[in-house]
Amino acid sequence: MSLDQLINKPKRALPSFHTILAVDDKLDLLSSIKSLLEVYGYRVLTASSGRDAITMIDTHPIDTIVLDLKMPDLNGHQVMDFLKEKHPDIPVIIVSGETGFDSVTKALKAGAYDFIRKPYVAEELVNTIKHAIKNKVLSQENHSMHEQVKHSESLHRFMVNSSPDIIYMLDAHGHFTYINDSVQQLLNIPKQALMGQHFSALLSEEEIKQHPFALNERRAGDRKTQNQEIQLRRRVSYESSAQTGTLSIPFEVSSMGIYEQDVVEGKSQYKGTYGIARDITARKQAESVIRFQAYHDLLTGLPNRSLLKDRLKLAISQAKRSNEKVVFMFLDLDRFKIVNDTLGHTIGDQLLQAVARRLQSCIREGDTLSRFGGDEFALLLPRIKCQDDATAIAEKIISILNEPFHIEGHELYLSASIGISLYPDSGENMDVLIQHADIAMYDIKGSGKNGFMFFTEDMNAEYSKRLSLEQDLRAALDKDQFEVLYQPQVNAITGQLSGLEALLRWNHPEHGTLPPKDFIAIAEETGCIISIGERVLEKVCTDLRRWNSDEARVAINFSLIQVAHPAFLNLILDNINLFGLDPKQIEIEITENVFVSDHKDIIEKLKTLSEHGIHITIDDFGTGYSSLSYLHQFPITTLKMDRSFINEIDEHPKEACIVSAIISMAKGLNLNLVAEGVETESQFHYLKNLGCHGMQGHLFSEAITSDAAHKIVKNPIIETPKETTPILTDQM
Repeated sequence: MSLDQLINKPKRALPSFHTILAVDDKLDLLSSIKSLLEVYGYRVLTASSGRDAITMIDTHPIDTIVLDLKMPDLNGHQVMDFLKEKHPDIPVIIVSGETGFDSVTKALKAGAYDFIRKPYVAEELVNTIKHAIKNKVLSQENHSMHEQVKHSESLHRFMVNSSPDIIYMLDAHGHFTYINDSVQQLLNIPKQALMGQHFSALLSEEEIKQHPFALNERRAGDRKTQNQEIQLRRRVSYESSAQTGTLSIPFEVSSMGIYEQDVVEGKSQYKGTYGIARDITARKQAESVIRFQAYHDLLTGLPNRSLLKDRLKLAISQAKRSNEKVVFMFLDLDRFKIVNDTLGHTIGDQLLQAVARRLQSCIREGDTLSRFGGDEFALLLPRIKCQDDATAIAEKIISILNEPFHIEGHELYLSASIGISLYPDSGENMDVLIQHADIAMYDIKGSGKNGFMFFTEDMNAEYSKRLSLEQDLRAALDKDQFEVLYQPQVNAITGQLSGLEALLRWNHPEHGTLPPKDFIAIAEETGCIISIGERVLEKVCTDLRRWNSDEARVAINFSLIQVAHPAFLNLILDNINLFGLDPKQIEIEITENVFVSDHKDIIEKLKTLSEHGIHITIDDFGTGYSSLSYLHQFPITTLKMDRSFINEIDEHPKEACIVSAIISMAKGLNLNLVAEGVETESQFHYLKNLGCHGMQGHLFSEAITSDAAHKIVKNPIIETPKETTPILTDQM
């Protein structure tokens, strides 16, 4: 069956209950979405292609569609074209891995209700579906009210007898000759008080000027007044006093002139006006709610991307006339995903609301703060004189977000990466400004986060490279492009091998061998880090079993995202059991950012691993949120001193006192200590004389293959520098 045949099939009946259609060519994802939504009481239908989706839409009542963009036969954009023509009332939520700016923009322009990036967050998807259905119901109710208005005029006799509307008649001079009882309920005025009064008694002076003939229409036929909105005065009483006042209420008026045939002259003579005034307060409120939801984010109440774009377009037009600049800032919260994953979406939503309040305190009247979605915000700053003004606001935002947030007993820390584009310097139209701010934001993320960056043309090349890496990363696992190397850790006193650290390398077909710093951040953002971590753990366990040495121990680095994952604990323990390893052969390395997660679940996971005999190491110690209380709270066995401190031994020996402090603290806490990045003999002797005996670095060995590591495991003696005259230090 062709696409045209599918489009021209008859429409289905309106749904009477909430049914969700999930469309994706990945069957495991369809099953996941179906299981998730059925828990929330939805009826879930599935389709694995665009063609099946169209058939399902024509044969079943559908309330909301969860749609992937990239599919065989008909893609998501073609399905949306069909919906736009045949079923424009069905809201569509895009759940796609195509997260590029152009893909998102195209989907939203085509009428998508919202866009969620894969891998989706379950609670975000459920909330988006709930809001989409609620918005649809409100629209249907509003449409129903309009339909009632259209048909009400045919019930004239019933309306006269028991109408909730005001029905009235005026004489030729505009005085009331008839008015029904509804005026008492709607305007709080007895009808007897209006009989004989001029119709202007119900209108303010301003309303009379704007609509002088709305109530006393003299025309009849096609030219009569139809559904004209006016404001009638409602009498109100004040409880605190005996005084009364008036309040304007929106009414919709339809009126027509009444004529009689003059018997003598045979001409029609105007005798008065017949009219109906309908209270449309409820309808106006419903329309207001729909307008607000269409242009605002429901969680924070901030303008959404649609309203922001309207204001940005207007700001650019005004800037052209006044020769001023417009600043667009794209802001991404650096640590929000960690909070969301570890503390849950309820805390995450409250944190987003708190962030929105702080950001609003930083902007001027006339600026626009918008929530783009997820943990992304945007700021529009019109009427900017120079770049320094934007710098001042960005610095204020960075500073205020660095202050701790207190949410339901949790002390949470966030930072932000801000990309900034200026009109006309960075672009002369709306879409270019937004895209360039987004590129600048990714640039600052790649430079260490927690800062801001103005867009420059050089960033385009870096952005394109990053997008290319993101696409290549998704295929790297399937093509087995990742390799695990090992770097020995040595006991400086005995020269014995004390362990190895697993180091990940990506053998990229175009860019050569890439270290983790070039791709781990992208892996975390895309969710690929989970699969990569599973592959590394499996490789390490395979090598340990092949080496067949109970004394061999390998340290594996895990990010907080991996540790927070629900399957992390089982992943470690199941692999140890599967490969028949001693738990002491696996060492878990985590960085200090795990400290600020403030989540008991992570502590319990690490305690469970420690109870099984697995060592827990804090990597890059001293560069993050070092805290003695955290060292006691977590089951830590080893600290790894960051290489930046080791470099100070040669470069600034007088400033290397922090090395001595860390060594003393580790001894006092009875923790093992490993210095990483040891590259010179002077560093070796300095550390050894201070009592740091665990070392790792190029002085002993570079990262080596599994086979080379096997040889060292079989003969675990590593050559160390010869003893020399002890180096005197300031700390000795």
